[in-house]
Amino acid sequence: MDRQKIRNIVEQLQQATRDRPPIRLMEVCGTHTVSLFRSGIKSLLPAAVRLISGPGCPVCVTSQGYIDAACELSTRPGVSICTYGDMVRVPGRSESLADHRGAGAQVKVVYSARDALQFAREHADRQVVFLAVGFETTTPSTAATILAADRAGVENFFVLPAHKLVVPAMTALLSSGEVPIDGFLCPGHVSVVLGCGAYRPIAEKYHKPCVVAGFEPMQMLEGIARLVRQVAEGQALVENVYPIAVSEDGNPKAREIMDRVFEPGAATWRAMGTIPESGSILRAPYRRFDAAERLDVTIGPDYEPAGCQCGQVIQGKADPADCPLFAKACTPTRPVGPCMVSSEGSCAAHYKYARHT
Repeated sequence: MDRQKIRNIVEQLQQATRDRPPIRLMEVCGTHTVSLFRSGIKSLLPAAVRLISGPGCPVCVTSQGYIDAACELSTRPGVSICTYGDMVRVPGRSESLADHRGAGAQVKVVYSARDALQFAREHADRQVVFLAVGFETTTPSTAATILAADRAGVENFFVLPAHKLVVPAMTALLSSGEVPIDGFLCPGHVSVVLGCGAYRPIAEKYHKPCVVAGFEPMQMLEGIARLVRQVAEGQALVENVYPIAVSEDGNPKAREIMDRVFEPGAATWRAMGTIPESGSILRAPYRRFDAAERLDVTIGPDYEPAGCQCGQVIQGKADPADCPLFAKACTPTRPVGPCMVSSEGSCAAHYKYARHT
């Protein structure tokens, strides 16, 4: 890293925020949250620049009702669950997928939806369910896999959909008025698919600046500096400091595949309730791959474990250390909520990098 450049940006931030009320910037992406902690960027910022976490960790925003449904499904004879690794340890109302796996359930960690489809092809005697969680980064991969299963006539492969859309969640936070947000550090990976133009409604309707950034320390610091500059000058623009990967229009091919298989619909977010048009629902020609319909899976209401403030953390309403369970009853080895489980979770990042500061 260019230390002199870092010092220059920090000095600019100090000058821009001198004698100003605090500026609250939300990093929407869970990877940003972890990178900001790990790189020490947070410790360099003036006290007037406050970074708050947003609903950008896919595992963290998945409702408890969905986790319970996945756990119940894993106990059925002849059913195999394929999932990304972080989902395995998220506690359900009574037990986690890891607990059920320990009791004999077949829960397989995969790195992609394609891996789950291959597993289904190799185990035709089992009903294989892929837990389809994530934002626009992973939704095209799930969609492409469903198209591949359709072409190949695979009958024992299903998905339990829980894909989410980022911009509707940002809009819901602003519409509620419960969390003061002065600007957004927008997610790099999602923006590769969406393009930075997707955030213009946020800037134009709500007058909130948005800056797309990657995950290198200098890039995140530059993104924060641009947001602070805009706030100080009363601007609300969409800027992109990640041009090597993000364009204005994103990846039209990925969006076309996603839109062919999925359509927007209402989705339940942890602690945020049901947000209209914020989820990806299977279109009619592909609903035979929906585990909820084909295997009669009931996804119950969302709820918060007693004392857990994960839902407050992902909305920017609380910091991890504000939770009475943090680093006490809830630790990475004994997690109560998903924010302490996920590799992109705010509580896990705070526990690992900042709990002693």
